Amino acid sequence: MKNELARTLFLAGEKVQYDAQCKKVLSHKIILAWILKHTMEEFQEYSIETIAACIGNSTEISTVHADPGRKIGERISGSRNESNEPGEGTIYYDIRFPACVPQKNGNVRMLIDLEAQKSFYPGYEIVTRGIYYASRMISEQLGTEFSIPDYDGIKKVCSIWICMNAPQYIGNALTSYYLSKLDLEGGLPDRPEAYNKMKICIVTLNENIETDSIFLQMLNILLSTEKSYTEKEQLLSKKFHLKMDAGLRRELNLMCNLSEYVYEKGEKNGLKRGERRGERRGMKRGMRQGREDTKKDIVKAMIKEGYSRESILKVVRVSPEKYEKWCAESSQITT
Repeated sequence: MKNELARTLFLAGEKVQYDAQCKKVLSHKIILAWILKHTMEEFQEYSIETIAACIGNSTEISTVHADPGRKIGERISGSRNESNEPGEGTIYYDIRFPACVPQKNGNVRMLIDLEAQKSFYPGYEIVTRGIYYASRMISEQLGTEFSIPDYDGIKKVCSIWICMNAPQYIGNALTSYYLSKLDLEGGLPDRPEAYNKMKICIVTLNENIETDSIFLQMLNILLSTEKSYTEKEQLLSKKFHLKMDAGLRRELNLMCNLSEYVYEKGEKNGLKRGERRGERRGMKRGMRQGREDTKKDIVKAMIKEGYSRESILKVVRVSPEKYEKWCAESSQITT
């Protein structure tokens, strides 16, 4: 069993690992219940506790698995997060899970994809990628949720995108895209359940801009890179009455520690090197070198703790060549 320091080093492979920990926090049922209540009209009338009970456990969470020994039900767990269809390529979802809406004539099952993004515009329109992900979730249902010609068995899908660090001109916002009916001449009978099969929601966050939305306030606090763990716990518990179970407390604390570790060690070391060069270009090079040194420290620490070569390459996202070089420097070889 690795100690907490080893666990932190394992997860702290620059911002990639901070993102991984962010997904683990978001994957708690109580957090997912908040998200469903404020993004899906099907859940608006239900309490957070009721919605949490509607979320299934057969869930896929990026490449991060549930911790062994964790109490079942606190956080959704799963193993496979990839979609690999012949001729369509492979995509990786952050968090996928089924949810059932309680109704008089039986539960209505739907499939949810939750994605966390560090920026609002990563070089493409988020909504376009959301449409692609949602479409894949529909096509994947063939043979599991429905069979041809029983197309009515297709379950509704929703792709929810949480975009942090939104620009000032957008700020805090919540926008939905969905299929709707428009009669151009005459009209067909309106049966929303027949076409209401896809929805994309985009949530943009900027913790430096005030918002009246209690939902956006909660997410800004939860995912803040400026607030400490203590501040977050107090605000989430008192202001939003969010029940903080032991698992969520620990992972929220670790996420805050990772955020401080990544930014302080990597960026400050880099800035110092840049300042010594005395120029903007030199400062950028220094920051890159600082992050490189941080990766090297993490790789060497993981080698010392006995992590395998495969695990290190997967977590720290370092090239095999650099791994071999740093491995040789540490005078240890992993298999």
